[in-house]
Amino acid sequence: MTIKAIVELTVQPGKRDALVTLLEGLMAQHRPMMQAAGWHSSTMYAVVDDPDKIVEIAEWQSAEARDAVMQSEAMGAFAPVFELLAAPFNATLVTELR
Repeated sequence: MTIKAIVELTVQPGKRDALVTLLEGLMAQHRPMMQAAGWHSSTMYAVVDDPDKIVEIAEWQSAEARDAVMQSEAMGAFAPVFELLAAPFNATLVTELR
């Protein structure tokens, strides 16, 4: 079952543009691996009333596929992202109600 991951990132003050640029580059670099593992797409959003927050909504084949990627060694490439965060990220996994 397809899921969406809603990821809330709180960035260090004034670092939002740097984080967006870094994430775009990492996603471009790792896109083939992530697609093969079950990632479909993602979109980043600016939080209207908080310049230090970003929300990413990503679509995955399943929660298990996302978990496998999050626990893989490839995630080490994303370490610079964590250096730009002011707090741990929050991820909520959702499925469509039917």
